Amino acid sequence: MFTGIIEAVGTLRQLERRGDDLKVTVASGKLPLADVQLGDSIATNGVCLTVVEKLADGYVADVSGETLARTNFAHYQVGQRVNLERAVTPDTRLGGHLVSGHVDGLATVESVSPRGRAIEYWLRAPSGLGRYIPEKGSVTIDGISLTANEVDGHRFRLTLVPHTVQETTIGELKPGSTVNLEVDLIARYLERLMQPLDDQPDAGGITLEMLAKTGFLK
Repeated sequence: MFTGIIEAVGTLRQLERRGDDLKVTVASGKLPLADVQLGDSIATNGVCLTVVEKLADGYVADVSGETLARTNFAHYQVGQRVNLERAVTPDTRLGGHLVSGHVDGLATVESVSPRGRAIEYWLRAPSGLGRYIPEKGSVTIDGISLTANEVDGHRFRLTLVPHTVQETTIGELKPGSTVNLEVDLIARYLERLMQPLDDQPDAGGITLEMLAKTGFLK
């Protein structure tokens, strides 16, 4: 579990194809590694990766075929800069929002424009994911916890302050760029809980009767 508050920007040092999978070596920049152990999780551009080898200045991880199919890792090259965050601990401040590191799909940057000292980005979510992005709701873009300040169908607007632009890779984006998108996980779980199962046709679904019985309506 992560918060979407980026700790460092690293660089992909090596990408090694292994059948349908990928072995990646990441130079971790200023990311603290003293307490990182084998098997720990590090969000790498929003993708939860498991450390399989720890280096003096980075780590090695495996990227599965499933992850390659759903994220930008299939298109990354050596030298690619990536946002890094270690997994949270019980005493971590939750400065962003709950982020799982399980990317839902790729969003496309439609426009980038300055607004005062900030920068505004309009992005388009892939079909089926826009419904999970409400106005003022949280989204994760390449591992960064951000707020959708305006929503128009599958399109949503982000407003980035200078600090976020300076401390992450988001300032490198331009129209046409694609980014790893993770929608709010609470919305995904709520939708699943509302859906009936084939062997339980009467289970799931929120109705006025159910809300009244449980005290939400009077």
